[in-house]
Amino acid sequence: MASPPTKTDESNAAKIARGLVAGVIAGAVASFAMDRFQAAASPLLPSGGGDLEPATEKSADAVATGITGHAIPDRDRPLAGQAVHYAVGIALGTAYGIAVEFRSLVASGYGTAFGLCTATILDEAAVPVTGLGTAPWDAGIASNLYSYASHLVFGGVIEIVRRQVAGTLTPHEVG
Repeated sequence: MASPPTKTDESNAAKIARGLVAGVIAGAVASFAMDRFQAAASPLLPSGGGDLEPATEKSADAVATGITGHAIPDRDRPLAGQAVHYAVGIALGTAYGIAVEFRSLVASGYGTAFGLCTATILDEAAVPVTGLGTAPWDAGIASNLYSYASHLVFGGVIEIVRRQVAGTLTPHEVG
């Protein structure tokens, strides 16, 4: 027979649940904020000579082709790319929300350190390594600054929303 949960187990379970809920919501809202920032900032970027397909659309197409054997029709690629963008943002938000519950250092710089880390790991490393985008040294300074600025928005918003949601889920003593 299993022993009853200890006070520490209950506390950890509550932290995980709070971090998960806050992270999912924060990841979705931060993904939206990042999307809106990119929509406003992208026209300011210099033209690269061609309209490159976003990595999110390439990812969605690769997953669809791997699962169904069929590419995503051109008309559906933007929506599929957005689905990938939000799925990754929500997954990152979930991991972030749970991590902050156990290590407040993760929220350094009010989430901006997390944003910078995600830009470096995803846009500057994983996307080029997987063939979904250009290497940072070939992308140009404007593209790299755009990536980092977008992820600073993501990180800042994720922390603002996570704090608000986690605060509503934290029990407060009635005095």
